[in-house]
Amino acid sequence: MSLTLTRPSEQSTGPRGRQRHTSAGSRRPNWLAGLGGWVWLAIIVIPLYWVVITSLKLQSNYYASNPLAPPPDPTLDNYRFVLEAGFVRYFVNSVIATAGAVVPAVVVSFMAAYAIVRGWRLRFLRAVNGLFLMGLAIPLQATIIPVYLIIIELQLYDSLLALILPSIAFAIPLSVLVLSNFIRDVPKELFEAMRVDGANEWTTMWRLAAPLTRPAILTVTIYNALHIWNGFLLPLVLTQSPEQRTLPLALWSFQGRYSVNVPATVAAVVLTTLPILALYAVGRRQMLRGLAAGFSK
Repeated sequence: MSLTLTRPSEQSTGPRGRQRHTSAGSRRPNWLAGLGGWVWLAIIVIPLYWVVITSLKLQSNYYASNPLAPPPDPTLDNYRFVLEAGFVRYFVNSVIATAGAVVPAVVVSFMAAYAIVRGWRLRFLRAVNGLFLMGLAIPLQATIIPVYLIIIELQLYDSLLALILPSIAFAIPLSVLVLSNFIRDVPKELFEAMRVDGANEWTTMWRLAAPLTRPAILTVTIYNALHIWNGFLLPLVLTQSPEQRTLPLALWSFQGRYSVNVPATVAAVVLTTLPILALYAVGRRQMLRGLAAGFSK
């Protein structure tokens, strides 16, 4: 009877040895990725930190102190100064322009997307869908002169309606594309069941398609709201009087008027950003759900 002895190196080549080797290798820390993550975090956090602490500094000691040092005596005088400079009026104008454009754009886009998906066999609806897709290829900058001439002919220049109507037109193509993809994934058996129960297309659209595509509706709502809220070109070209200015244009003119007062300008930036952060905080979960569902299609 003979015994066969194996060396430890040969025993480690088995499945368990390979598994131990793989698990040990996978536990090695990725120092390069960690360093890149910390660098990216610093790139994002440091400007935000600078904006917040600068808005709490006085104009007199801003240039005499370290830009990244916290203020020794924090003050809210910059925010008070901005609010007294007509910031509330500009905020109301932005809210009216954004809500007046987003709500009709989302409603019209949803109904158009439903009609395109449910009536895809109709040649007219296929042509309309192609027209919407062509709208995605036309940037706002290329049509600003025709838009300006149309607004002049309609006698809407220097009004909030002059901002709302073009914003609706430019928000519809992308909204229709996103919503139609979500409605197309709704099972046809559900539409047939609604029809068997006696529901018409209007009832099916609002009671079946709308609840099932709620993440997509919230996604396009938030996207269009952020895009219109931060819009600068349309207010610059289509408005003139200070009473019709929105926040981006007012911030630009405010910075030109008080170019030396950096803390006050930064305070205006903070007040302009707060509604955007609030909107994202409210719809963040639904927006991420809609984006994740869109990428998984």
